[in-house]
Amino acid sequence: MNLLDDGATIPFISRYRKERTGSMDEVQVAKVSDTYEELKKLVKRKETILSTISEQGCLTPELEERINNCWDSTVLEDIYLPYKPKRRTRAQVARERGLEPLAMILLNQNDNHPAKTAEAYVKGDIANAEEALQGAQDIIAEMVSEDERSRQSVRAAFRRDAIITSRVVKAKAETDEAQKFKDYFEWSEQLRRCTSHRLLAMRRGEAEGILRVRIESDDEANTERLQRAYVRGHNMCAELVGEAVADGYKRLLMPSIESEFAAQSKEKADDEAIRVFATNLRQLLLEAPLGQKRVMGVDPGFRTGCKVVCLDAQGTLLHHEAIFPHPPIHKPADAMEALMDMIRKYRIEAIAIGNGTASRETESFVRLTLSTMQVSDVQVFVVSEDGASIYSASKTAREEFPDEDVTVRGAVSIGRRLMDPLAELVKIDPKSIGVGQYQHDVDQSKLKHALDLTVESCVNSVGVNVNTASRHLLTYVSGLGPTLAQNIVDYRTEHGPFATRSDLLKVMRLGPSAFQQCAGFLRIPDATNPLDNSAVHPESYHIVAEMAADAGCSVSELMADAKRRHNIELRKYVTDEVGMPTLTDIMSELDKPGRDPRNQLETFAFDERVKEIADLRPGMVLPGIITNITNFGAFVDVGVHQDGLVHISQLADRYVRDPNEVVKLRQHVTVRVTDVDLRRNRISLSMKNCSK
Repeated sequence: MNLLDDGATIPFISRYRKERTGSMDEVQVAKVSDTYEELKKLVKRKETILSTISEQGCLTPELEERINNCWDSTVLEDIYLPYKPKRRTRAQVARERGLEPLAMILLNQNDNHPAKTAEAYVKGDIANAEEALQGAQDIIAEMVSEDERSRQSVRAAFRRDAIITSRVVKAKAETDEAQKFKDYFEWSEQLRRCTSHRLLAMRRGEAEGILRVRIESDDEANTERLQRAYVRGHNMCAELVGEAVADGYKRLLMPSIESEFAAQSKEKADDEAIRVFATNLRQLLLEAPLGQKRVMGVDPGFRTGCKVVCLDAQGTLLHHEAIFPHPPIHKPADAMEALMDMIRKYRIEAIAIGNGTASRETESFVRLTLSTMQVSDVQVFVVSEDGASIYSASKTAREEFPDEDVTVRGAVSIGRRLMDPLAELVKIDPKSIGVGQYQHDVDQSKLKHALDLTVESCVNSVGVNVNTASRHLLTYVSGLGPTLAQNIVDYRTEHGPFATRSDLLKVMRLGPSAFQQCAGFLRIPDATNPLDNSAVHPESYHIVAEMAADAGCSVSELMADAKRRHNIELRKYVTDEVGMPTLTDIMSELDKPGRDPRNQLETFAFDERVKEIADLRPGMVLPGIITNITNFGAFVDVGVHQDGLVHISQLADRYVRDPNEVVKLRQHVTVRVTDVDLRRNRISLSMKNCSK
């Protein structure tokens, strides 16, 4: 917590402060950070509550102590509820009319003639004894609904047996919009067993006016339980109290607890959906890069043709033009000649084709062109277009390519995404990348926080070349942010490439604290000091220098000689500040300095027999690519412009609790078609008994 308060980032703490955290990983450090923030919010809330109650003159030493010692937000709000400012309720009106003493008489249940007693309160705008008794019952009803024990009792019942139900709005049942919610037209299950995706689906249907969703408990049993707690006799007072308790439950307490459980279940579902989204995003961002090669990017299309761009090894746009190999214009010969010319002229090493409209047809045409050219060393890849259209119309794209239209920018994004998915995807809002579910239905601030942490984690785990990285990539480097990222780019433009990490201190506003946070994650290839191209932090350079001196060689020679490194006795370099975790990390980095943790890229080809969903038949075994993973299964692209679902029960021959146990995003798999629903555009797949 001290490190966080000092401005240290989660990647920095988990990577370079292991001695202070007991080698906690990023997930654990993030959990500490999130819990710390929640506790700080709770402290502020307690301060507000204490102040409000104090202003009312109701704060006793016992109440103050209880609030100060409370660390459960639900219990805290229960304590505060009777004192919480609220709109004028029926009970408040009754109190203003002087009926609270009558309510206390009823609660005592010792008066055998409450109607006669109530006559003493018939004055002002109270017309008769019945009206006075009703006002007293309103006060009791509110007291019951705000009582901590009452709330805990009903809360326990909801926690134990609450049912979530979903019913279709009859007027909407036959509409096309309603069909995607057909599974929930008549749905009921225990709330505690309701999965994240089902709850979010029902809530979306409710938001769209197609479903009515309720969370219910056994109202009769709950009312009887409360009445047993409040009703002590068998006289008329007891009967009136029983009625007030039932009214308090139905009108106030039950709706309040239902809303509470609706909010809690939604929050839990949000957290699960965000966790799945963040896991998928991490896998996508860490997808294998092709690397620095000359790439052709193709944004396929029918009517408007295919936009083709040629990029150099650094991703710089060299050339673009449109070709028309498909109907309606259909000039395949001209398109093939143009493609051949570009491949030769720009010495293209790989071709990236977007996976949108006309993707399969364009891939076949490109492979035919390469075959005609008798070229075998140009690899062809189909690349996800998710988010490319968002990028192409964004301010970022306009700044990069002010003179090009959106189609050119989109094709550039497709090509660059093949070269380095991480560097390109950081320019796009993570919500637009298409690897989550219900991302627009969950808590947006929580989602942004989780996705930003994920992007930051991925960028820092890979490391960034400070001399080639875009402003957007640098923004996610530990300790930088948008302003310092732009300042680095500006300095680089004015003064040329950085020669050493220490040159970063010359950047405007990049002081010692920011340098400490970012330096270990920035790389400078071909630097004079080879450690500048490694994950060894500058604060540890002296340790490596000492190791090299003890080994009788230079730092470069130590990094190149595994035998010398093997002979180093690490414990010799342990100090009060530097322990074995840091030393072990240093040695690991010296073994493979600046190693990219991402896998090698593999080529892939769809089955030529299928190009549209109508081509699919149950029983077909096809190659596919995992495009999205949810907690109920995985979606697979088999090349028909509509992803199919492998339900979690069909992922493996064994029981699977989490789909991530079996598959990863962008993984190449073999699937079997089990069902095709053309009306709903749904494809059901299985991976059981299919070779990977």
